[in-house]
Amino acid sequence: MNKLIQFWNVLRSSFWFMPSLMVAGSMAFAVVWIEADSAGSDQWLSQWPRLFGVGAEGARLMLSTLAGSMMTVMGTTFSMTLVAMVLASGQYTSRILRNFMRSRVTQFTLGTFTGIFAYCLIVLRTIRGSGGVDEFVPSMAVFFAFILALCGVGVLIYFIHHIASSIQASSIIALIAEETYASIDRLLPEKQDQAPIEDKGLQQGLESLDDREWYPVPAAKSGYIQSLDSDVLLSLSRESRTIVRMEHGTGAFVVKNTALLSLALTHPPDQNTIDAYNAAYSLGRYRTVEQDPAFGIRQIVDIAIKALSPGVNDTSTAVMCVDYLASIMGRLASRQFPPLYRYEGGNLRVVANVTSFEGLLAEAFDQIRGSAEVNVAILARMLGAFEAIGSLTIRAGHIRALDEQLQWIAELVDRTIHATHDRALLERRLSEVRDTLEARSALCAEGVKA
Repeated sequence: MNKLIQFWNVLRSSFWFMPSLMVAGSMAFAVVWIEADSAGSDQWLSQWPRLFGVGAEGARLMLSTLAGSMMTVMGTTFSMTLVAMVLASGQYTSRILRNFMRSRVTQFTLGTFTGIFAYCLIVLRTIRGSGGVDEFVPSMAVFFAFILALCGVGVLIYFIHHIASSIQASSIIALIAEETYASIDRLLPEKQDQAPIEDKGLQQGLESLDDREWYPVPAAKSGYIQSLDSDVLLSLSRESRTIVRMEHGTGAFVVKNTALLSLALTHPPDQNTIDAYNAAYSLGRYRTVEQDPAFGIRQIVDIAIKALSPGVNDTSTAVMCVDYLASIMGRLASRQFPPLYRYEGGNLRVVANVTSFEGLLAEAFDQIRGSAEVNVAILARMLGAFEAIGSLTIRAGHIRALDEQLQWIAELVDRTIHATHDRALLERRLSEVRDTLEARSALCAEGVKA
């Protein structure tokens, strides 16, 4: 199932899949209309000669014109798409190019024009004669080609609007955030209704894992871990009566023949076992956001860093990035992260390599903070983000991570902000955010006692 999901994601990211389906559908429609015409619909169509009364020469001319114009428009569409991708890559980051390729609007537009072209060719080759007794003109099919051409004009107008809006920073950042939301909801569906007990005692009563003999399972190829099937790992661990220790998490790059994971065995694993564990992983040339919310955060951080660079100096875009990062971390703050140790029937089976809220928080704001020296607007926005995230969390560890972020910003303010007014503004905001986090921390402590 994991492989099928990965294959479907690859298809969704391709330019050819949806257009190919639409071309096949257009050819099928052409055949249906031609068969309907050949079945003897001339008497019925003769009642509307102005709509269906085109002759063989006129039908050929119209279909040839439509086919040629569709190819011209399709070439223009490809050119516009490539120009938009180049502009977005240079202005923001090359990691967002796959978002353009995944665009349903772009794929549908290309499929529309190629489908109309294929439809016209199929109908054109069935026209016979030129005014003689053997003349055959599929009038309904020709009329439907005219309707498709009008629809193609509407699709072209909408596509131009879509391209103009899709290269705007707000649209790109919002699209990345929506994909990250979906990944979070899929991977972390459970919400924390109350403050959970800290998991410091989960390892009590376990044998020391360091005392075991660990044998590595080498990776079959190099690449980024795009997804993994946890159920398969658990099942293989149960069948082998061993413990699986994941050496890399989703999104990490693995070098071929280095340890993908390790097994607690009394002897090295055989090749069948190695192949079975490798099959639970999907490795590719790039990261994907489906099982890797950190990659969505990484894309937004890259856009913010590019916006804060001296050559661009686009504070407004960086502010939007901070706002959406606050929204993503706010959603993560209320979710239950998967455990590090996974059991089955009281037996430890998998030592997972999972992302944590603290790690994702650092991923989201550390580099932006480093690039935001002397930028009062970004620092103030980050403080507002920490306040919003803190108001949504109910876990003491999250509060501590946010408090560390506040301390680092306070050090940055002391070191880089020299204007009295700006320093006073940021110090006041720091004090307000600290008060919010302290109140939330007290609430968390009360929840633990209860």
